[in-house]
Amino acid sequence: MTEARRTQVLVIGGGQAGLAAGYYLRRAGLDFAILDGATAPGGAWQHYWDSLRLFSPAGYSALPGRPMPQQAGQAYPDATHVVSYLAEYEKRYELPVHRPAWAERVDRTEGGLFTRTSLGDWHSDALILATGNWERPFVPAAPGRREFTGRQLHTYGYRSAAGFAGQRVVVVGGGNSGAQIAADLHRVATVRWVTQRTARFLPDDIDGRALFEIATRRVQDDGPRISDLGDIVATAPVRAARAAGLTAHPMFARLTATGPAWSDGTTWPADAVIWCTGFRPHLVPTGLRRTRGRIPVDGTRAVEDGRIHLLGYGDWTGPASATLIGVGRTARTAVEQIRALAT
Repeated sequence: MTEARRTQVLVIGGGQAGLAAGYYLRRAGLDFAILDGATAPGGAWQHYWDSLRLFSPAGYSALPGRPMPQQAGQAYPDATHVVSYLAEYEKRYELPVHRPAWAERVDRTEGGLFTRTSLGDWHSDALILATGNWERPFVPAAPGRREFTGRQLHTYGYRSAAGFAGQRVVVVGGGNSGAQIAADLHRVATVRWVTQRTARFLPDDIDGRALFEIATRRVQDDGPRISDLGDIVATAPVRAARAAGLTAHPMFARLTATGPAWSDGTTWPADAVIWCTGFRPHLVPTGLRRTRGRIPVDGTRAVEDGRIHLLGYGDWTGPASATLIGVGRTARTAVEQIRALAT
């Protein structure tokens, strides 16, 4: 059996959260390694749909230590620009990323943490889980979902509106991905956008800059939650589609072979259904207790085992921690706590 490789801190996940952790681990002088299941840098950003734009200008979309450069001709950068930025960031700070490497499970002992991976075993004193949600798309068990004979896909598999030109498409989901994909399709297809509850747009002048400031105030326990204000950022394409007639309809009661049907007997023939219904945390088995799929944390630190931290999973692991600019704050705190544990 090959002997386990040794490092002080093992980071599982090489997207934006893992890189932010790597930046602070490097500054702290700790020995660490980052495992990434992808074959190339960029995290989940390399898989997003073509028309996606950041909510914030480049100046408000940076990881710690390295400003994001402006993208030529774009006030709000696209996903390809973010991928390039993350690849350059990884190279600039010489972060030790091993890829492709899949973590299979973590064994917790008094002598350390043993992580079994596709590249062999690792022994570490501390562990940072930064795997995100992208690998676990969630599709609800809607009545009749298996009866529908048209095309079905999730946000995870959507790339562009081109393949839906002239079709009738149902978009399910009242969050940002649902609104943005419905707006994207609205240019070339007949769209029926359906939401579980009334679609709530944030004020049109709110973008990622304001969202980060609101999240910062929440950290200081001084101000409203973002969810108190709305669920959907009214990006320029979403505003344009809304002005052109895109509206949200109530959720259907079931799917039939030909499309959705509502409880009042209304039906709508459709060629495709796109489920913009979110993701679940992609967590490596650690033996830690889970509550509704989440590991209980105090900040980013696992309540049951202080050697394990979770980064970048959304408000669960820190306000705005699933954003480029927001993850740095929680990454810094996690590394400070890990460093204190090592002394």
